[in-house]
Amino acid sequence: QVQLVESGGGLVQAGGSLRLSCTASGRTFSRYAMGWFRQAPGKEREFVAAISRAGDNTGYAESVKGRFSISRDNAKNTVSLQMNNLKPEDTAVYYCAARLVFGPITPTMWGDWGQGTQVTVSS
Repeated sequence: QVQLVESGGGLVQAGGSLRLSCTASGRTFSRYAMGWFRQAPGKEREFVAAISRAGDNTGYAESVKGRFSISRDNAKNTVSLQMNNLKPEDTAVYYCAARLVFGPITPTMWGDWGQGTQVTVSS
């Protein structure tokens, strides 16, 4: 099990950028694939991006491809999500998640979650 804490959310105008970070506790961070998910009011939690344990594989939701970039630093136990050209529809609570195997995009297949950080994009 790994404990996750997100940071970096806030209010930004459409077209702006934000960088989210997620810091993990423990010495086993590099054993976990990491993911970002989001949940807008009244909607189900959805996949945003994921990165493999070594950082050599990434995956993105179609809605964020070309605008968002996921990266990780195993020496610092952090995973980041760089979000550019933000749109009002990106408004949501963003969650960091961890699992041992890279691949699944279904939220229920991810076992460890942070508390979330709010991202609000104004038009």
